[in-house]
Amino acid sequence: MADRAGRRRGPGLPRTLGRREVLTAGFAAAGAAAIHVPEAVAAPAPDNLPPNAPEWMKAQGAPILHPAYGVPSPFEAGVVRQPRSRARMSTAASSTTPLQDLHGIITPNGLHFERHHAGVPTIDPDQHRLMVHGLVDHPLIFTMADLMRFPSQSRIHFLECSGNGSYGALPPTATAQDTHGLISCCEWAGVPLATVLAEAGVQARAAWVLAEGADAAGMTRSIPITKALDDALLAYAQNGERLRPEQGYPLRLFLPGYEGNMSVKWLRRLKVGDQPFETREETSKYTDLMPDGTARQFTFVMEAKSVITVPSGGQQLSGAGFYGISGLAWSGRGRIARVEVSVDGGAHWREAKLQAPVLSKCLTRFRAPWTWDGAPANLQSRATDETGYVQPTREVLVGVRGLNSGYHDNAIQTWSVQADGSVLNAA
Repeated sequence: MADRAGRRRGPGLPRTLGRREVLTAGFAAAGAAAIHVPEAVAAPAPDNLPPNAPEWMKAQGAPILHPAYGVPSPFEAGVVRQPRSRARMSTAASSTTPLQDLHGIITPNGLHFERHHAGVPTIDPDQHRLMVHGLVDHPLIFTMADLMRFPSQSRIHFLECSGNGSYGALPPTATAQDTHGLISCCEWAGVPLATVLAEAGVQARAAWVLAEGADAAGMTRSIPITKALDDALLAYAQNGERLRPEQGYPLRLFLPGYEGNMSVKWLRRLKVGDQPFETREETSKYTDLMPDGTARQFTFVMEAKSVITVPSGGQQLSGAGFYGISGLAWSGRGRIARVEVSVDGGAHWREAKLQAPVLSKCLTRFRAPWTWDGAPANLQSRATDETGYVQPTREVLVGVRGLNSGYHDNAIQTWSVQADGSVLNAA
């Protein structure tokens, strides 16, 4: 059977709609099940709607060099990093990534979360040096030009602060940015650390590497030599451009899958030793105080974790109907193997679809369809990585680790959808 335009349609299918009918039906369907962040939005001017030509088609736009470095549309002005309220000092503080507003898996450089212990230093790359010494045959000092002459690699990985999470301490008004915003994912480019260590000649007794930053905090961490020789990167570029100052310009250590504090920024020194150096950041800080009073030390790997970003805290469903659940999953041990979602607080689970690419130690986007009946619902996601590790519930996590430590919170997150469509944090 064919319509008047000669287009084929099967038995029982409706006639082909005209352009105006398609547009009208499409906008009506979208409006029936939309997710948005509540804010004052002006109604569209009728003259700008189809089939009329909108006003922005009737005048020349801005020239290509205004501004010289591209910036987002002014209509995206609300998509910004937010200072974390728990910060005590402006130079020893953090800001969070707006996960609920992002798409895909790559975090734009201007939205990558920040964590500083003594502010952001201004470093002239021509005067910056990297020292390599300790248990090596040939102590060396490299300029940035020296390092950039080595063969480089580019890899996409997440970076997560070990303090990412809340252990249930945030209010119902918290957004995904508040609960999980100390994570970002970028393409990192630089020289494998193994290449530089090979130039210096690592001695047989070597077991650890001390990494030191050039900030006023003199940030230092001990790195296992096995990690240093595996996938550690001396990164000088991020998403195709040189590192931003807040991300360690001109050089940072990058350790895929490890807690973010170990990827030392503004890297100036690597000392090879035969034992951990027991610095402040791995003794009094960045250890997990357990319920029995003991402390877990060197818990480097960020375990499997996930969060639904749409719908999520602070968003608003416009009414019962079809919605697409979307979120992010990651694991410091490798690839994400599976993500399940629940709309009834974990009573029942169904598998979500993983969106390509699915890479090792990288954010993975997942999606699942959902038809909301208008009743209260509790949305959750649960990640499983390629090692078989399954993301725990908050009750299980707290039962094992207690509440003495604020690090390594990878518990399942719950978003509570109210009958009026508002979405709240339910931890």
